[in-house]
Amino acid sequence: MIEGRIAPRYRVNKPATIDYGGDKYSCTVRDISSTGAALEFSDLISVIRRAKAFTLLIPEDGLKLSCRVVWQRAFRMGVTFD
Repeated sequence: MIEGRIAPRYRVNKPATIDYGGDKYSCTVRDISSTGAALEFSDLISVIRRAKAFTLLIPEDGLKLSCRVVWQRAFRMGVTFD
């Protein structure tokens, strides 16, 4: 299969937080690249499922990234970085 991604992605298991309208939601970054990430949630959060954009905080790396939602499935979400 030919991969159509702009940047290579790396599998990780990093705790992160989504900041959406001042509310914070925990998640785990499952893979990341210079252009985006796949996030996993421990439960369904209906507010996040409606979100189109938010800030992703990854304390371990000191990152604060503006994100846009690209895809969503069950407990996972793919985002691109602005």
